This record gives sequence, structure tokens and C-alpha cells, in this order.
Amino acid sequence: MTVRAWAELLRVSALFTVPGDALAGAAATGGRPDRGTALAVGASLCLYEAGMALNDWADRDEDAVDRPHRPIPSGRIAPGAALAAAGALTAAGLGLAARAGRPALAVATGLAATVWAYDLRLKHTPAGPAAMAAARGLDLLLGATATGAAKRAAGPGARTGPGSGSGSRTGKGARAASSSSAAPASGSRTGSASASHARGVVRAALPAAGLLGAHTYAVTAVSRHEAQGGSTAAPLAALAATAALGAAALRERRGPGDASPDAGRDRKGESHRSHRPPATPASIAPRLLRAALTGSYFRTAAGPLIHAALNPSPPLTQRAVGSGIRAMIPLQAALAARAGAAGSGLAVMGLVPLARTLARKVSLT
Repeated sequence: MTVRAWAELLRVSALFTVPGDALAGAAATGGRPDRGTALAVGASLCLYEAGMALNDWADRDEDAVDRPHRPIPSGRIAPGAALAAAGALTAAGLGLAARAGRPALAVATGLAATVWAYDLRLKHTPAGPAAMAAARGLDLLLGATATGAAKRAAGPGARTGPGSGSGSRTGKGARAASSSSAAPASGSRTGSASASHARGVVRAALPAAGLLGAHTYAVTAVSRHEAQGGSTAAPLAALAATAALGAAALRERRGPGDASPDAGRDRKGESHRSHRPPATPASIAPRLLRAALTGSYFRTAAGPLIHAALNPSPPLTQRAVGSGIRAMIPLQAALAARAGAAGSGLAVMGLVPLARTLARKVSLT
């Protein structure tokens, strides 16, 4: 019973919606998943679970009226234990992010602050959905900044071998003077380049973070009515957002090497058309995969939203919220495929059966 209570408190069935954030973030920057990505996944899981425990601790009085079966109001978990778990999980998440580098730690700190602010202050205010959207977006950016962190920390000039010892014939004093005078400048240049690269990584991942955040905003807006029901506008707005996000995920992503809109104009300002290469199976397959993943996203989220709009009862509204949470997985997969990381997209989709199976045993909401 204790294990069951903690599984309910931490919403373990929703855990499978978390790893895709980091993988989509890594794909958005063009990087391959590495040790930093794994650390970001671990940090995300800890911070997500911290938010779940803190949410039920903050809502314990409200849940005693609306959801007396939940672990804290039912007496299966003490409020102090839930709060302690939230603190410990937050510390663990920040510790894992710190191992992925300072940019990742900075993003994780912002994510943790957003989670705590939402649960303790913003949840029942008009800013609540925006705070949840920001948290999901930051989670994707955490994966983006953590991926490739080891290479960035090493720096472009960090090479070893015979070539690095070209000054071995000079005197000790000359070497010491050269080292003392060059080290600060070199360190300054390396730090500046690292900060600039981190900003570039964030900019590259912002569009994907915005799409995931928009979906989170829509689901959170619906969830504000899951206890009492009665809202038709929120499910309809979420349905419109789902359609718009699906269309955005289907669009080709313009990479840094793509030609600008004016690239096809000559000096006189006259435009000319470039001939596209003929379609091949290799060029069609990514589009088909992206279409399939986007279709899975829309199918998962849209049906329950339509039912909730037609009959805004608490059970159907809760079902729409749960489906919206599960729909994050195919959306993450579609975003990864859109960035050219088909393997990451398929790996994320592999979590769907696990999430569906566990959701039958532990509620997502």
C-alpha cells in the first residue's frame, strides 16, 4: 500500500512524458544524444516528480474536499513526507544538471523555480497555465543546453599530442611568462565563446520549446476545470491549439544552412525559381514519419477534447487532460523528427505503450 500511495502521489504513469523533452531539445540543436542528454533526462525526471509531490502537498486541503482518495487527504502519506520528498527531488535534479555544465544548471534552476512558484503561488491564478508552459519549455531547453556540454567545456583549443609541446626547447622562464600572460586572455576567449555558443543553442531550441509550451498551456487550461467540469470553451480552445500545433509540426524546419528568402534574387531584384531535386524514397521517408507522428499526436489529444466539449462533465474533462498529457509523447517525437532526428523520434514513441499500460494502473491526474 505504501508503494502504491507513492506511485499515485508522484504520478509515475506520467513519467514517460518527460524523457522526450531532452531528446527533442538535443535534436533541435542538431546534436546527438550523449552523456549530457542522459543527465538532463535524470534532472528532468527528478524535478517533474518534485513538482508532483509539491502539488499534492499544496493542494492537500482542497483535495480533502474534491479528491479525498488521494494519498495525502486519505492519510496514506503524511504531508511532511511529501514536502520533504519535493525538496530532496529538487536538490537531486539540480545536482544532476550541474554535472552537465553551468548553462544546463542555469536552465534547471529556472525550471525548479518555475515549478515551485506554480505549485505554491501561481496555480490558481490566471498566470498558472503560462507558468506550466514555461516549465515544459525550460525542460526542453535543459536537454538542448546539456547535450554536447562536455565538448563545449573542452573548448576548441583543447588538444593534446606532439604538436602541443612545440615550446619544449625554450627556457623555463620564457614558458612561464608566456603561460601567465596568455592564460587569462585564452580563458576569457574560451568563456566568451562558451557563453555565445550556449546562447546559440537556446535560440536554436526556442521554436520547439514554444510549440511544446503551447500544448502544455492548452492542457493546463483544461485541467483547471477537471474537478467540477462545466467548461466547453477550454476544450474547444485546446482542440484549436492542437490542430495549429499539428500543422506547425508538419512544416519543414529551416536549418541554419538553408537559403534565405532573398537568395533566389539577382542583382536587379528579379526572382527566379530553383529546380527542386526529384523525390526519392530517402527524401520521402522523413516526411512520412513526421506525418505519422503528428497524426498520432492529433489523434491522442483531439478525440477526448471533442467529448469534453460536447459533455463537460468531470470524468470526461479528466480524460481529456490525461490524453493531453499522453499526447506530449508523440508531439516530442514529431519535433525530434522535424529536426532530422528520426531515431530519437522513434525512441520517444517507444514510450507510448509503457505510458498507456501504466496509466491503467495509476491515474495521470
